[in-house]
Amino acid sequence: MMPVITSDTVTLLATVVLAYLLGSVPFGVLITRMMGLGDLRAIGSGNIGATNVLRTGNKGAAAATLILDGGKGAAAVLLARALVGPDAAQLAGLAAFLGHLYPVWLAFKGGKGVATFLGIMLALAWPVGALCCATWLVVAITSRYSSLSALVAAATSVLWMQLTGNHRMVLLGMILTALVYLRHWANIQRLRAGTEPKIGKKG
Repeated sequence: MMPVITSDTVTLLATVVLAYLLGSVPFGVLITRMMGLGDLRAIGSGNIGATNVLRTGNKGAAAATLILDGGKGAAAVLLARALVGPDAAQLAGLAAFLGHLYPVWLAFKGGKGVATFLGIMLALAWPVGALCCATWLVVAITSRYSSLSALVAAATSVLWMQLTGNHRMVLLGMILTALVYLRHWANIQRLRAGTEPKIGKKG
């Protein structure tokens, strides 16, 4: 028996596809190119996120990348929630996150998703997002390691969900955290070896 494809199914699939495409916009690459800073993929770690943009020495470009990468994750969630519903918002957040990590425009070689992760958390439940941002900031100030800050913020996100009563987000939080750790695997090895570069160090 063939599965029945309803209008709700089509709407949900369209939401996921559009969220992925929104998440896949490589703002770091676009901003550095427009500002004449070179090809971001050939600078520092080669990552397309704000931390690597900062290694160009242009703080404005890094800030713009941070805001836009976070904004696209938040926008995907907010639009899906407004147009479809809360469950679609979570799916849209996951799709946008995958878009940033594996963008079709860059042969599926994207960023590590920290800003997009935070944007998604803020849009889904602002107390969780605020606590994740605060965690990132505290670890960044004390350690000067962007990667460690991201790992701790992601790892504690499920705890913040539980403490703030956002239990429906836990599964998504676990999936996003696993993806953050997967994308930071090389950073984890460098942290263990003591060779991980600190925030602001130029490539």
